[in-house]
Order: sequence, then structure tokens, then C-alpha cells
Amino acid sequence: MTFSDSHAHVYSPQFQPDQDEMLLRAYENGIETIFMPNIDHESIEAMLDVEARYPSQCFAMMGLHPCHVTRNLERELYEVEEWLGRRPFAAVGECGIDLYWDKTLLAEQQEALRVQVALAKKYNLPLVLHTREAFRETADIITEAQDGTLRGVFHCFSGTPAEAEEVIRLGFQLGIGGVATFKNGGLDKVLPGLGLEHLLLETDCPYLAPIPHRGKRNEPAYVPLVARRVAELLGCPLEEVAAATNRNTLALFGEAGK
Repeated sequence: MTFSDSHAHVYSPQFQPDQDEMLLRAYENGIETIFMPNIDHESIEAMLDVEARYPSQCFAMMGLHPCHVTRNLERELYEVEEWLGRRPFAAVGECGIDLYWDKTLLAEQQEALRVQVALAKKYNLPLVLHTREAFRETADIITEAQDGTLRGVFHCFSGTPAEAEEVIRLGFQLGIGGVATFKNGGLDKVLPGLGLEHLLLETDCPYLAPIPHRGKRNEPAYVPLVARRVAELLGCPLEEVAAATNRNTLALFGEAGK
């Protein structure tokens, strides 16, 4: 079976000691394509280095993470736009709104998201959306900007059935990761009502490792653990989950990974 990890920070410093071995484990477990969201200007070099060394497996995105938005966000957004005009990327992201840690920069996060939505339209790229304690704020911006051309994924989705339906109505996909395997993750009440055509698999590594690795470093080799849980909740074969989510991921991110 072949899988895609639609959201993985494999360039993270946490992988420096064994990055090559980690990516080999991913390949040996069927994860043939890994999509890497950018964080800010400091993560670009490491991300592009991984892509250069693994050009048939790892694919870069370009964006500004909401947790790295500051009051002086112009420099970061300028760098994002400059890179998008310089070479191809799989998506704009990750971007969005995160009010879990700090609510004082909501206006700046909203502005950063609106700018990146405009960049996604300009370059005809999908959006990779991060939303934590801020689904309404994120969805409202996507709703106001949706003119039929926006597409993308609400990554690490852990919302309600109603929120899942709203994501789908907006023309976006749902990124499903390790939370699906958590006892109280809540996705057992969401996924059975969804079709596979709306789902992507992800790790968000090095974070949110699925059971039985919860609390440890996550990595792309664990995507099949998420896929098995999705198969259980949807009542379909694992092979069907692998094929559909891999197809969805490659279709969303265009030519990257093909």
C-alpha cells in the first residue's frame, strides 16, 4: 500500500539526529510522498535542504504559521511572497489562526491569513490551514474569500460534525492525524459520517503521535496507524483508505509528488 503524509515537519530540529533513517522508515512503511509546511523565515533553509536531498519524496510548502505572527509581520509575509514568486511550491501554508496560547495578536493573525489567502489565489495554490481554538475566526475569513477558486485542507482537524460539514461546504478537505486514535479525541463522532473523498492523512510530526506512540516523537512512518483507525471508524478496508487518501492528497497538491 502507498500512503501520503500531507503535513509533516520532517525538517524539524527534533529529527536532526536521525533524519535519514526516519525518512527511510517512512519509505519502507509505504509513505512515498511527504508534504512539508513552512513555519517562518527561519525554517525555510532546513525545509528546502530536505527537499533537495529527497526530491522524489519530500515537497515544500511556503507560508507563515499563525504562532509565528508578530506585530511586525510585514517582513515575514514579504519573504513568503518573494519565495512563492521564485520557484514552485506545493501549497501556501501553513497559515491560519491559533488562539490557544495568545489572543492578543488576533488582528495580526487575521491580516496574515488574508494576505496568504490572496497569495493562494494569485499563484493558484491550495491553502494549508492551521486552526486551534479559532475555527470560527478561520472559517469566516475563508468564507468571505471563497469565490470558487480557493481549495485546501483544514489540517489536524479535530472539530465537530457541524464544523466538518462546513469545511466540506467551503470546498476544503479535512486533514486527519493522530488525534483520530485518541480515546477522547472526538473524531469517532465525526468520521463515520464522512466520505473518504473528503479526507487526507497526516502526522503533523514531530507532534501528535498516534497511539501506541502518544507522547513520543511522531514521524511519517506512523501514517498507517492513523489509516487503520480511519478504516475502523468508516467500516472499510485499510487498502481503500490508503488509496483514497493518497489520491486526494496528490490531487490537492497538483503536480507535486507525481
